[in-house]
Amino acid sequence: MKYFGIIPARYGSSRFPGKPLADLCHKSVIHRVYEQAGKAIDTVLVATDDERIYDAVESFGGKVVMTRADHKCGTDRCLEAYQAITTPSWREQNDTDTVIVNIQGDEPFIQPEQIETLLQCFDREDTQIATLVRPFTDKDSQADLENVNTPKVRWNKVTGEAEMFSREVIACADGTHYRHIGIYAFRADVLAEITKLPQSPLELKERLEQLRWLENGYKIRVGVTDIQTIGIDTPEDLEKAIEWYKWNG
Repeated sequence: MKYFGIIPARYGSSRFPGKPLADLCHKSVIHRVYEQAGKAIDTVLVATDDERIYDAVESFGGKVVMTRADHKCGTDRCLEAYQAITTPSWREQNDTDTVIVNIQGDEPFIQPEQIETLLQCFDREDTQIATLVRPFTDKDSQADLENVNTPKVRWNKVTGEAEMFSREVIACADGTHYRHIGIYAFRADVLAEITKLPQSPLELKERLEQLRWLENGYKIRVGVTDIQTIGIDTPEDLEKAIEWYKWNG
């Protein structure tokens, strides 16, 4: 199996413009994501549409690909970057045995163990797409559970597959709650297929692209992690991340 780690990164963000280049204890957020991903995957690159991000990644020695500015989501950007670094003939021979890992550019504390858990989902030949979840625990407040910036997952613990993603509170059949960790992995041929799908009504309502895949019959296998990470969606999240790093970095 061949693995490519791709980090889509835009400069524009309604909640936090310039987030990839924000300083997190003397390194940019995108730099820290890149370093963490490289601990688990040999080939890692950033896919961006912004020259400032492109130049920043080059400055710390990272691999980066400039992509179009009109992509509706990071998944589309990942496909363009993958196609930019491979040839059609190579893809024809290798796509079914290649996994593309979409690593969110706002997860600077993603751990290599989490990425490895995700990749282990592809030990099963029928896995098309995989993602990570983490159970809510007693340390999480009710406000954490109800936070619409934290997508939740209902998944079937028998099949190991996701059933629903939502920004609202949803639970598994046994009443447990899981948060979605924003990292995905796709077989390369599946990635090429799902990027051709039109946006679905449920996806537009929830603003969660993975619902498009479920609505079109694709299966999303779930890997479970107990490791806590801090995603950065807002400037306030960055402040929390800085404090966390000071204590744990």
